[in-house]
Amino acid sequence: MPIDDPVQGRESPTAEDAEPTPRPTSTPEPAPKGAPEPTLKGTPEPTLKGAPESAPPSSWSVLRPLVLRLHFYAGVLIAPFLLIAAASGFLYSLSHQAEKVIYRHELRAPVGDRTLPLTDQLAAARAAHPEGTVTSVRLPSEEGATTRVLMSTPDMEEFKSLAVFVDPYTAEVRGTLISYGSSGALPVRTWLSEVHRHLQLGEPGRIYSELAASWLWVVALGGLVLWISRKRSSKRALVVPERGARGRRRTLSLHGSLGMVAAVGLVLLSATGLTWSTYAGENITAIKDQLGSSTPTVSATLDGASGGGTGAGGTGHEGHEGHDSTADMPDMPGMDGKGGTDIGIDLALVAARQAGLDGPVAVTLPTEGKGYVIAQTDNQFPVRLDSVAVDPANGMVIDTLRFSDYPVLAQLTRYGIDIHMGVFLGLVNQLLLAALALALILLIVWGYRMWWLRRPTKERRLSMGRAIPRGAWRRVPMAVLVPLAVVTGLIGWLLPVFGISLAAFLVVDGVLGLVSGARASSRTPAA
Repeated sequence: MPIDDPVQGRESPTAEDAEPTPRPTSTPEPAPKGAPEPTLKGTPEPTLKGAPESAPPSSWSVLRPLVLRLHFYAGVLIAPFLLIAAASGFLYSLSHQAEKVIYRHELRAPVGDRTLPLTDQLAAARAAHPEGTVTSVRLPSEEGATTRVLMSTPDMEEFKSLAVFVDPYTAEVRGTLISYGSSGALPVRTWLSEVHRHLQLGEPGRIYSELAASWLWVVALGGLVLWISRKRSSKRALVVPERGARGRRRTLSLHGSLGMVAAVGLVLLSATGLTWSTYAGENITAIKDQLGSSTPTVSATLDGASGGGTGAGGTGHEGHEGHDSTADMPDMPGMDGKGGTDIGIDLALVAARQAGLDGPVAVTLPTEGKGYVIAQTDNQFPVRLDSVAVDPANGMVIDTLRFSDYPVLAQLTRYGIDIHMGVFLGLVNQLLLAALALALILLIVWGYRMWWLRRPTKERRLSMGRAIPRGAWRRVPMAVLVPLAVVTGLIGWLLPVFGISLAAFLVVDGVLGLVSGARASSRTPAA
């Protein structure tokens, strides 16, 4: 995210960057008699009549001042929000591993000879917390891990559950913690997630994170284009800082080369963060719905479904398997097919395993008119995210949803969210997120340092670097300016927080320009 904040005109070199003035080695010889008078250095030579005029400026040469001004103001004004998001995101990326250490007693248990039935483990959890109502169960993902029984209580906040950790070998309750969201975040990760998402301010605070995500891709891409367009002796200088550079030139080299490496990752973070933001997220979801690419859900409705699988799915998605996944299953106790009976969670799990759901799963208990929902929870690549619904009366699979049947956009959204949360590639994913967050912090610090180094110290002791002069858009050809304005308007509609903040920047900048012009006119002496 290179932040290049040029001043008006050519930058005067500092003492450490200036080149020494060469001294003449000898006195020039006088010109011979009759020779033409020498031309002073720097004096333009006269042009011949009818000579061809210089080529018109390129589109980029007229767009560059506009990109510079936008990049400068976005970097200076949005950077504080980006800095908060980067710092909290850095800590969040490390919280996955921190949970394993902090909550080791609750998450781990000594490996026993055999695993007890889930019915016994649920009974132990209910006995320890009779005030709670069991809603779902997350089975251990490996040997030595505990079973997580999730409960709802009357005073529990939205999207949070009371997690009771049960030893699957002895049914001993190892502890109780508050769990948040579908990822099962525990208190430390939940707190950092809330700081990153809304600064612990609730829904109003989500504006800050959406503002940061809405501008991050603009600053990153703008800086990338500015850095690539700079003249350099070799392509290696794009990603390798300049050796021997000092002062602002060294800072710019570090800033630009790191931004070149991190730009793609920062744009990806911006895009994935916007998918579940408040306002942009709603627009993105609406577009996905219009394209028929919304995320499907398995249908667990029991109305008329006891006779076999319908493959209807929660969204009417036609790719769901509709065959009877229990046709070749042996008879299981309790499968009498009569309404009002419940085969129990253990037999429902057997039905899901027979339907092809291996690995770690979560079981959602049936409610009135709904059956069991068993869903795979392996978000790590290659993902296993299939799900089935099971009739509690007879153990028949009434609907099956394969992740491979998701629309492409729904799959990409799932991948993007998991990458953003650091679970898609496990520890590697988390380390990459931490590196990106650290890179963003360094880019912001170096950007502000360049701004400080460009301050006109001779005019005022406490002053800051200047941006490119106003009016850069007037030099952009209409053939470029009109499409650019249309695209900006569409992006502002899709990302409302970006559009509103950009309009606010333009209004404030226009007012400041009028005030500056009025002051300059008042200082000009009358003719």
